[in-house]
Amino acid sequence: MKLNYKRTFFVGLAFMSICAFWQVYDNVIPLILKDTFHVRDSYIGIVMAMDNVLALFMLPLFGKLSDKTRTKIGCRMPYILGGTILALLCLAIMPAAQKQNNALLFFIGLGLVLIAMATYRSPAVALMPDVTPKPLRSQGNAVINLMGAVGGMLMLLTMMIFPVTGDTPRYSAVFLVLGLVMAVCVAVLFWQIREPACVAEREAADRAAGSSDEDEGVTDAGGKMPRPMFRSLLFILASVFFWFFGYNAVTSAFSRYAEQELQGNFALVLMICTVAAIVSYMPVGMIAQRIGRKRTILIGIVMLGTAFFAGIFFHSVSPLLYIFFALAGMGWAFINVNSYPMVVELSKGSDVGKYTGYYYTVSMTAQIFTPILSNILMEHVGYRTLFPYAAFFVFASFVTMLFVRHGDARPVAKKGLEALDVDD
Repeated sequence: MKLNYKRTFFVGLAFMSICAFWQVYDNVIPLILKDTFHVRDSYIGIVMAMDNVLALFMLPLFGKLSDKTRTKIGCRMPYILGGTILALLCLAIMPAAQKQNNALLFFIGLGLVLIAMATYRSPAVALMPDVTPKPLRSQGNAVINLMGAVGGMLMLLTMMIFPVTGDTPRYSAVFLVLGLVMAVCVAVLFWQIREPACVAEREAADRAAGSSDEDEGVTDAGGKMPRPMFRSLLFILASVFFWFFGYNAVTSAFSRYAEQELQGNFALVLMICTVAAIVSYMPVGMIAQRIGRKRTILIGIVMLGTAFFAGIFFHSVSPLLYIFFALAGMGWAFINVNSYPMVVELSKGSDVGKYTGYYYTVSMTAQIFTPILSNILMEHVGYRTLFPYAAFFVFASFVTMLFVRHGDARPVAKKGLEALDVDD
């Protein structure tokens, strides 16, 4: 059984468009709020958490709705297409409002685009396990995250070409490029992927491997998940909460932190972090297949936590800072490639969207509170609190991850002549 890389690449275009948006959102919106509308840091944290408040309710809802949707183009595709079109229409409002210095219009546009994005994130992410056999989902998620990282890198390059800091920020150009990237990604996805046929092919592959949608043992005779598996699910979700609590604190504040404390180009630092993640994604999927998802995640936590701890000691941008941010990118790849597949491994084929919703409910809950708390500390204690804060929560996820006992992929038994093959 081998991953269909071409198909997974096209499926990843949806996540690429999403990550392109969030790269701009995390780095440009705080600068507009601070420099155009003169919003205080603690209030910026609240605004930056609003998308996660919406997502807390909307991602599980639309994940579950897409589980139950049946159309000629599939159950996920209608949400991906509709959500992207709505997001593109609403996206145009924000740069226009910024130019006019119209805060009310800006916040209306921001609210509408966040609602539109929330309608299709869970369906877009759930499309990967829908079309990928269970044992290959870490490798599939590696490709998906690689595509997402490419989307983020494209927007970082855009922000380097059209700077969003200084006396004449080029916000409109950045938003225009973002809209083009999102439109092209989803158009190509729809052109290349026939969702119902891909799902049918995956179901046949799972049955041939002896792993159907409903036989994973995730429920007992009463229809409930056995306690040991339920405990593992809770500890996985607790780990997700903690590492997002640390990681998102840095990503949502780093543009302002770099401006205030490092006097350097935040986009270049984040670019190096992103490139390191991109280089790591594919090897990480293969590593997880050999040593297991849990062990791979624990290695990633140590890498990410060490990088954030080292960030405490930097007062300017330097080559050594680039090295530690590259380590952070690699660590995040080790974590992110495997965490979502561990959650959906405990699901049935008929409720992948629901479990995708669980994953995002927890991660978004963390991202609701961490920008608020970290920004309060930055405003009232000092910007230097950012990295100790992030390192503490990342290392906390190491502790909870130790208690996880389920969620690793089950090895596929080889049959016939295939059983004589030796892995390279």
